Amino acid sequence: MDRFFNVGDLSVERLLTDWRWLCPEPVTLVARNAFGDLFLRVESGKVFKLDISTGQRMELAESEEKFRVLAATEEKRQQWFAEQDELAAAKQGLRPNAYQCIGFKTPLVFAESGTPGNAYVADLYEHVSFLGDLHRQISKLPEGAKVKLAVKK
Repeated sequence: MDRFFNVGDLSVERLLTDWRWLCPEPVTLVARNAFGDLFLRVESGKVFKLDISTGQRMELAESEEKFRVLAATEEKRQQWFAEQDELAAAKQGLRPNAYQCIGFKTPLVFAESGTPGNAYVADLYEHVSFLGDLHRQISKLPEGAKVKLAVKK
């Protein structure tokens, strides 16, 4: 459990550069999970989860203290930190370090993401940044819209 809260060496400003469209206010990074989702405390003390796979931000607790109490429960560890999914990924050799996360070659927001071998160990900053930019671009599209990705160098 401590590994989720060991985020002191990470730069929240760098992680959120491409997410400021969704998280414009000053925040403190409280925790993260193996898949790159970020748990952020705003100035009021509330804790939010930035789900980088879905491009959504949701309030989890009124305070960091309440968040930590909830995060210690089995239910919330599964829901917020995806511990079972992390263990399954580790069995496939996917074990990210403090500056990495488990990413997906085809982002989970796309229906085509369910292919075997889609997961890999990614640089945390690059992956979070890429998904922030992607979600910003598709945020106004209706559910099920067709998207064509164009990668520019």
